[in-house]
Amino acid sequence: ACALPAPPTHSTGIGWHCFELELDRDRVKMAESGVKTQPEVKEITRIERIGAHSHIRGLGLDDTLDARGVSQGMVGQKPARKAAGVILKMIQAGKIAGRAILLAGQPGTGKTAIAMGMAKALGEETPFAMMAASELFSLEMSKTEALTQAFRKAIGVRIKEETEIIEGEVVEIEIDKPAATGSAAKTGKVTLKTTEMETIYDLGQKMIESLQKEKVNAGDIIAIDKASGRITKLGRSFARSRDYDAMGPATKFVQCPEGELQKRKEVVHVVTLHEIDVINSRSQGFLALFAGDTGEIRHEVREQIDTKVAEWREEGKADIVPGVLFIDEVHMLDIECFSFLNRALENDLAPIVVIATNRGITKIRGTNYKSPHGIPIDLLDRLLIIQTKPYSEDELRLIIDIRCEEEDVEMTDDAKELLTKIGSETSLRYAMQLITSSYLIARRRKAAEVDIEDVSKSYSLFVDVKRSTQFLIEYQDQFMFNEIKAEVQPMES
Repeated sequence: ACALPAPPTHSTGIGWHCFELELDRDRVKMAESGVKTQPEVKEITRIERIGAHSHIRGLGLDDTLDARGVSQGMVGQKPARKAAGVILKMIQAGKIAGRAILLAGQPGTGKTAIAMGMAKALGEETPFAMMAASELFSLEMSKTEALTQAFRKAIGVRIKEETEIIEGEVVEIEIDKPAATGSAAKTGKVTLKTTEMETIYDLGQKMIESLQKEKVNAGDIIAIDKASGRITKLGRSFARSRDYDAMGPATKFVQCPEGELQKRKEVVHVVTLHEIDVINSRSQGFLALFAGDTGEIRHEVREQIDTKVAEWREEGKADIVPGVLFIDEVHMLDIECFSFLNRALENDLAPIVVIATNRGITKIRGTNYKSPHGIPIDLLDRLLIIQTKPYSEDELRLIIDIRCEEEDVEMTDDAKELLTKIGSETSLRYAMQLITSSYLIARRRKAAEVDIEDVSKSYSLFVDVKRSTQFLIEYQDQFMFNEIKAEVQPMES
């Protein structure tokens, strides 16, 4: 059968039927003319987006929290990475709340990369919420509500519950199909065993469908949740490891379970306080999480949830998992938001707040007062400040090597040296942007590697900030609303 393209999402049912009819007419014409159609096979490849920090795998620290030279995608910034590692241990201990860390440094010195490294090192269970400060001013809710939601997204609740499961090796599956096609449901039996016992269970229609969906065969180890009836295929028994016909390269072999078939198992779920807020404040329950815009949540709802979570903690049913809230470009917050942060950090359920800025001494937004990094002095006093410094040429070269590998670009050493020189004279971000553009230029001339001429061509096509500024100064008279000219005129007069 020919591989048909998927219908457009905006097309109507009539249009799609017409499309099918046209294809059928074409097939009839081909059959009449004796032309044989070959089936078209299209490979589906997974689309991978390569971002600015997609090469970051962690902070690149050893067991003593000393930063390695090059590790997990991180290069240089050893004091800053070591300081971030200490903060990481503090977060993992989970006993200290309401601390705030400021990552301060020039643009392109790896502040966001360190925050991403912390997120990767923390793992999946620890909540990590990221936001840009300017997001607060574009949401359809108050700034304090948006910050409260961000805070609660960064606080997890580890809920423990016990469930009964049936776990064993499938000995035999018998499915009785009805003789006549009608309303009669399928019935069957499954025989499960452990090392100590063997039992036969009757199967209903839904359980038979679940077994068939999971493609369960004799020799598989399965687990059945008694409450929900969900079947999980754990692997294949080691006793069947010689059945070569019934296994593939991805087959996982596990031991036959010991003891009784029915067992109690502790299941742990980690949800954020914000998710609990949304579920309890909306009529559609957990479906509100997928709607996107959760709206403002009443203070009373949050108080009730905090009280309930406190009860769960006392009963041993739940634990609090303090996570991390990362606010980038924090100088974009105004004085109201900074005042709210001051108060929010004193809360018992506050996460670790990591903020980043590349500003020097500048005005606090919403006031006429100047302050370091555009942050009020009283909030700066609460912060642990981590400084990032510009990269050396050797570190720039190592970063370019990592980015070439990440973007799957083959480049000569001379071309990398040229890119390093460009990065040191302009900026690291500009040099990284030239990697892919140089690769595309090299492909045009059908070269296997990117060479100096490709980087030079890309450098001439795309100007950096310094050259762009120089161009504006030289041709300022030909641009509209030029401010430099207005400043020069009074000086001449």
